[in-house]
Amino acid sequence: MTDRRSPDDLLPGVLAGRTRCIAKLMSRAEAGFDGDQEVLAEIHRHAGNAHVIGVTGAPGSGKSTLVGALTRAFRAANRTVGIVAVDPSSSFSGGAILADRLRMSGLTGDAGVFIRPMATRGAMGGLASASLDTVDILDAAGFDLVLIETVGVGQGEVDIVQAAHTVVVVTPPGLGDGIQVMKAGIFEIADIHAVSKCDRAEAAKTVAELKAALPLGLTGKDRFGWLVPVLATSAERDEGIDGLRAAIDGHRAHLGDSGEMDRRRRRNLQMRIVKIAEEILRKRISDRRGDKLSELLDKVIAGDLDRRAAALALLADSNEK
Repeated sequence: MTDRRSPDDLLPGVLAGRTRCIAKLMSRAEAGFDGDQEVLAEIHRHAGNAHVIGVTGAPGSGKSTLVGALTRAFRAANRTVGIVAVDPSSSFSGGAILADRLRMSGLTGDAGVFIRPMATRGAMGGLASASLDTVDILDAAGFDLVLIETVGVGQGEVDIVQAAHTVVVVTPPGLGDGIQVMKAGIFEIADIHAVSKCDRAEAAKTVAELKAALPLGLTGKDRFGWLVPVLATSAERDEGIDGLRAAIDGHRAHLGDSGEMDRRRRRNLQMRIVKIAEEILRKRISDRRGDKLSELLDKVIAGDLDRRAAALALLADSNEK
């Protein structure tokens, strides 16, 4: 049951890193209570210290297993880790349906790790505002790193590049059409390429193809001198994980040294503002569309109105007081 206390009561506990308060405020953020905006704004003011790492890639690439292994590597270095595991939304309940938390069950007894599954809730680009609020909550609570594991829906999943400081794209061995597949936008957003399951025979070929793509401009664009590494990893065998951790730390240092961190933070805020506006508009349309949408549908079916005109009319109606 969602906590019904004032969110102001939870704020001191979140800032003190208390697990129960963190979880309750996340639940309120996901529920979207209008009265929580002030406390979430305060959370944002306390955030900005964590290194936010996005982990994305195609379904079945081994993202969850790699996130688990990477988290254990950071914990061995005595650093705290928050994990936001974004799942597809159920079309019936709107809730997360994959439950990546189950695949990371070995981490749940560690007080230095906090795992939160989140739903996309139909957000374009794979991340809903609640997921990003959750990142802020973990940041404000004092976690050193926040890992966002995305759904893995393919080329359309581009929000992660605007939400994270460092983006790790996980690629399984055997790319099929090789260089043609690498042209997809999902590969272009990588700060670091991690080839998973490197114990498989095809892994060496995949590493070679990704490395060959770097000078062709298919990946690693506009990185202020950062050379995008391609790393072979095996979470099952714990191979390449320390190298991946070192590359992530190296990228964080590069962001600070090059001044790119400020640019990425500005880009992140721009995306957040636009996303909030989109979600406000989506809610207005959902709340008001009943009779108006039925009326517009009748006109479109009758040929009296085209689809675009109907959509504009629906938007106009949603903006009426």
